[in-house]
Amino acid sequence: MRVAMISEHASPLGDGGQQTHVADLSAALADAGHEVRVYTRRDDPAVAEVVTTPGGLRVVHVTAGPAHLVAPDELLPYMGEFARQLEKQWRDGDWQPDVVHAHFWTSGLAAVTAARQFGVPVVQSFHELGEIRAGGTGPSRSGYERALGRAVDRVVAQTQDEVQGLVRIGVPRARLTIVPAGVDSERFSPEGPAADRDPARPRILGVGRLVEHKGFGDVIQAMRYVPGAEVVVVGGPPADQLQADPGARSLRALAEKFQVADRFRLVGSVPFGDMPGWYRSADLLVAAPWQEDRFDAAALEAMACGIPIVGTTTGGLGETVVDGLTGELVPARDPRALGGALRRLVNDKVRRFAYATAALDRARQAYSWKRVAAQVTSVYSAVTGLRRSAGEEAVA
Repeated sequence: MRVAMISEHASPLGDGGQQTHVADLSAALADAGHEVRVYTRRDDPAVAEVVTTPGGLRVVHVTAGPAHLVAPDELLPYMGEFARQLEKQWRDGDWQPDVVHAHFWTSGLAAVTAARQFGVPVVQSFHELGEIRAGGTGPSRSGYERALGRAVDRVVAQTQDEVQGLVRIGVPRARLTIVPAGVDSERFSPEGPAADRDPARPRILGVGRLVEHKGFGDVIQAMRYVPGAEVVVVGGPPADQLQADPGARSLRALAEKFQVADRFRLVGSVPFGDMPGWYRSADLLVAAPWQEDRFDAAALEAMACGIPIVGTTTGGLGETVVDGLTGELVPARDPRALGGALRRLVNDKVRRFAYATAALDRARQAYSWKRVAAQVTSVYSAVTGLRRSAGEEAVA
């Protein structure tokens, strides 16, 4: 099957987040025998129009708007041109997709506009919704997302929470299919170097942006119940910008207030390739969001490195983490319950080992990219089959 991935702001040639998701899914689909091309917006004038990765993936750079980085939510004015360029390539070139898979809402708008000219079905992955992100980004984006969810042939959601969000904005439930994200178990594994640490002090690792709903404030309060352990947070701006970052300042002030500042450390953002070492350096991962605006891969990556999880029953955590088997889940916004779970696991080496073993097995078995690619292929087959049936009926 010929698959066109549309990922206008997240090139698979980059690392982290949606970029890595698109790259890994595309590679897994190619390994399964599909012919995959990824179309992304040109944000560097020096990059070649087509780049072929070592794995044989073709990345096509589409000129639409200025050839420099533009924030994802500022790309809408350029999507008309992006769509026109896609249409031109598919009409004038020697390659046309059987199915189009768009990532993020603006990619979806361009994909639907171009694909409808050829009767090609469109599958949409939102990755995050405007109504949830940072308290909402206004009615305009949610309106586009609602219309897009109704216009495409199928929406692939990653969690039940995302399904509920999509239904809430008006996307028909019958159009939704859940396919969880995958994890690269070669990149994220227990084997390999680990970040430096004090072997005498248990390490609790947190990963994510330094925004309030990620729950790091609750983690800091919970540390009162975990004497002797340290919490290290990877994420936010680079280390040299932490001093001026409002989120970092707020968390440091909170650590001082609850008298755990000597056991609280902010690392800042690190290169994606360094993340496995940070997971391996930890005794457990804590993930305490009370609202999620996108699928958080940290728990899955930690599990693939053989690290148990203490998390809240929010977002995808309740589906990724099996309470009592690969980690422990507690109610959101309950620092005492969070602290109790952290203390029990920090003090119980046998339970940590059992959770870690089960977490590693679950990550490798249930979340391999090969399995994810097979599930996504089923979605592609369904929508191309539906389109074919509709076309045959029209002819008849």
